[in-house]
Amino acid sequence: NVPGRVLCKVPCSGEKEVDLAVQSAKAAFKIWSQMSGMERCRVMLEAARIIREQREEIATMETINNGKSIFEARVDIDISWQCLEYYAGLAGSLAGEHIQLPGGSFGYTRREPLGVCVGIGAWNYPFQIACWKSGPALACGNAMVFKPSPFTPISVVRLAEIFTEAGVPKGLFNVVQGGAATGQFLCQHPDVAKISFTGSVPTGMKIMEMAAKGIKPVTLELGGKSPLIIFSDADLENAVKGALMANFLTQGEVCCNGTRVFVERKILDTFTKEVVKRTQKIKIGDPLLEDTRMGALINKPHLNRVQGFIKQAKEQGAQVLCGGDLYVPDDPKLKNGYYMRPCVLGNCKDDMTCVKEEIFGPVMAILPFDTEEEVVERANATKFGLAGGVFTRDIQKAHRVVAALKAGMCFINNYNISPVELPFGGYKSSGFGRENGRAAIEYYSQLKTVCVEMGDVESVF
Repeated sequence: NVPGRVLCKVPCSGEKEVDLAVQSAKAAFKIWSQMSGMERCRVMLEAARIIREQREEIATMETINNGKSIFEARVDIDISWQCLEYYAGLAGSLAGEHIQLPGGSFGYTRREPLGVCVGIGAWNYPFQIACWKSGPALACGNAMVFKPSPFTPISVVRLAEIFTEAGVPKGLFNVVQGGAATGQFLCQHPDVAKISFTGSVPTGMKIMEMAAKGIKPVTLELGGKSPLIIFSDADLENAVKGALMANFLTQGEVCCNGTRVFVERKILDTFTKEVVKRTQKIKIGDPLLEDTRMGALINKPHLNRVQGFIKQAKEQGAQVLCGGDLYVPDDPKLKNGYYMRPCVLGNCKDDMTCVKEEIFGPVMAILPFDTEEEVVERANATKFGLAGGVFTRDIQKAHRVVAALKAGMCFINNYNISPVELPFGGYKSSGFGRENGRAAIEYYSQLKTVCVEMGDVESVF
């Protein structure tokens, strides 16, 4: 695991390769969509079993692919097989409804697949995102062509192999590799029925524009600048752990991270001291070592970008309470790695760039507040609306505040917990559509209504 070393070379898929992948998925769709939900369920359970069995091998591959700690990669792989198991369970229960009409007539609805769906993944959770997208897509009877990020092309190929081993029709889950051009060929392909994208707001806007030309439905899971609100009556130990979870998972490269940490003024100093103390203890280094809790950032340009945000924060008056500098591990093999120390910023103001823009790195901004009304207003004063969190012992206040937050995924006394049973997605510029839970079924299927007349047609002619 040497930083900066080429792991493998993957050929970019051009227009011809994208068309081949879509045609292959289209042929597989004809077979898969005609199978019963129970038949699809069995194949998906087999895929989940293989992933569970190969957990260690896939987690190691993901760590090398992305740079996150092996400890976290194992959690990602567990969430992945749980996702496939969950949707396997739903596959056999997908059904329409029967509606009684006057005179013995009736209507019924059928839930039908869309066809060939496109999944475009991000580099922070390569394998997990591919499962989050393919799980509900396949359960509903669709085929999928998936494009991983060009920065993390490896582990999704393994998922394609696993689906084939599990018994899906050949080509049902296809992988194409490449950057923006490949994504464009996919979005504009006439035989693609739907696009599900995870990534940045600007790219999401472009995808929506391309999809509009073909009237294709889209699911967009975009960026965030989520608020984490710590009230003075919170369990302090728990709140500190929550703040670390909300900022430093996967080197801070998580779209729903709670990077605007609002702390009630009464406990500001105590909370800040404890957060800084804990942040300085985070073990950085070789992500394949068991005790490492923070690995390397995805690449050099991204590391430079995060460093640029910290520099700008200092210029605008924020105070670096700890970290923010580059980290050089003791192991000489890792000296050129893209490591940095997790950073906590104090003396932050709402109008600072570090508080307004998504940094997507291990940088926490702490902001004091005085009243519930004030903090809710400030928390919502953002173009984003992916997530939000509240720490308090007052459960009525907790429910009141999350009800007022304009965000799609809210946490009470925890953070960054995403069980597959719960829908995940954002408000405002953070996108629309939902992944996970029963809600995802709505976005990977379409409803057909059938009206059956049991008497004579009542004609007005």
